[in-house]
Amino acid sequence: MLTYEEALARVLAAMPSPKAERISVAEAAGRFLAEAVASPLDLPPFDNSAMDGYAVRAEDVAAASADRPVTLRVLGQVGAGEVFSGAVGAQTCVRLFTGTPLPRGADAVVMQEDTRTTDAQPDEVQILDRARPWENVRLRGEDVKSGKVIALPGTRLGAGHLNLLAAVGTASVRVARRPCVALVATGSELRPPGKPLASGQIHESNRPMLAALLAECGAEARAFPLVPDSLTRTRGALQRAFAECDAVVTTGGASVGKLDFVKAAFAELGGSQEFWKVAIKPGKPFVFGTLAGKHLFGLPGNPVSAFVTFQLLVRPALLRWQGAGEVGLPAHPGTLTEPLVNRGDRRHFVRVRVDAEGRVHSAGTQASHMLHSLAAANGLVEVPPETTLPAGATVRVMRCGGTLA
Repeated sequence: MLTYEEALARVLAAMPSPKAERISVAEAAGRFLAEAVASPLDLPPFDNSAMDGYAVRAEDVAAASADRPVTLRVLGQVGAGEVFSGAVGAQTCVRLFTGTPLPRGADAVVMQEDTRTTDAQPDEVQILDRARPWENVRLRGEDVKSGKVIALPGTRLGAGHLNLLAAVGTASVRVARRPCVALVATGSELRPPGKPLASGQIHESNRPMLAALLAECGAEARAFPLVPDSLTRTRGALQRAFAECDAVVTTGGASVGKLDFVKAAFAELGGSQEFWKVAIKPGKPFVFGTLAGKHLFGLPGNPVSAFVTFQLLVRPALLRWQGAGEVGLPAHPGTLTEPLVNRGDRRHFVRVRVDAEGRVHSAGTQASHMLHSLAAANGLVEVPPETTLPAGATVRVMRCGGTLA
């Protein structure tokens, strides 16, 4: 049985190098960059006004105040997207708006609130406060210089990245291709949600959960029909899944029971099993293997075990597949409000709920079939074997699931 670190290292080492494709920036949310992007221009691309007001020479208004205003002649008005063709000279100014290019000769902008105009003198404005050189001016290139790298390979593109890329004129980017992952749920007792249940049957809930988790880590999920406990049917389902997808995630059938057929069916297809036990709780029976360059992730059938093993082993693998710079779950310290006890000999990843103040509460009963505590959890805390973490202890919380406080 492998330690968690050994299992994770083997899984990550087996992942292929990312394959890239070019897509439009408008479609790139959540995708991972395959190459660095440098800005082709300065941002801002020209000196411009930071607010509505008047472009002036700072020396002309250095002594202006509400008690002793300075009167300037208004040469004209220019709006955003327009350029003033003349130049600001001594004792003159130009009316302009936020984002307007700064006219030649001007080196400051006086905000509209610090000025006064009259109907009697429409071509004049009184300046009621001084302006320092370059006050209220956005300078060319002060945000981004031409040639500066603005996004690195492995960056997952969020809204802010897309805004920056578009602002510098980037229309398309090269990103890692999304892996297509088959979801195969096994078990004769399973029925789709919405279908009536006969005695002994339950609704299958792993595929919706795993499809959501796959989407969160950038993969494309393809749910296959439910598979009964049959070696022939399991082999057929795996054969089709491997033929149509880049990787296969199964739930159930991965342990040592008489009706657990995933490992046997995988072997009959020529698959090479790398390992199938990991010293963690929940989720010890986890299968990882390779078939014709594609990978099998065999998760336990219990939803909690499937959730935890996905977060700890499958998610990092798929992120590495896409060239992500960071593959671990986001983590932060928190303070326990109650003891967390592990009396077993395996590391226990306990489902917890973190509140807005960083206090860490148990999400509820930790049995692997308890779905309510899974839905309530928004993090995991590792408790070492035969260990009690007391109330008040500072722990490392791995954030996942639920609503993040």
